Amino acid sequence: MLVTDELQEEGVYTVQKGDTLYSIAKKYNTTVDKIMRMNNLNTNMLSVGQKLIIPEDISLNTYVVKRGDTLYSIARDNNTTVNAIKIANNLTSDILSIGQELIIPN
Repeated sequence: MLVTDELQEEGVYTVQKGDTLYSIAKKYNTTVDKIMRMNNLNTNMLSVGQKLIIPEDISLNTYVVKRGDTLYSIARDNNTTVNAIKIANNLTSDILSIGQELIIPN
């Protein structure tokens, strides 16, 4: 995991004045696209104080939901937790849709 003063919680960066997605990506050796996907961002616009999940590494694992899947079964099969999947995908409920693409955190 990245360990710096800016990462206040595990893997979470708080946007500072003057930050851009590019500067954050460069600082943490990742890409703008990966930060946008990890945080479900549709625009490059950031707000001071906004919290961003920073990918642990430069690869993101994804999973496409199939009939019968639950967050618990997906988490169990991928050695992670339901909460980690919910945070990585900005999910507020446990409801999944067949064909939905989920980011699977390491």
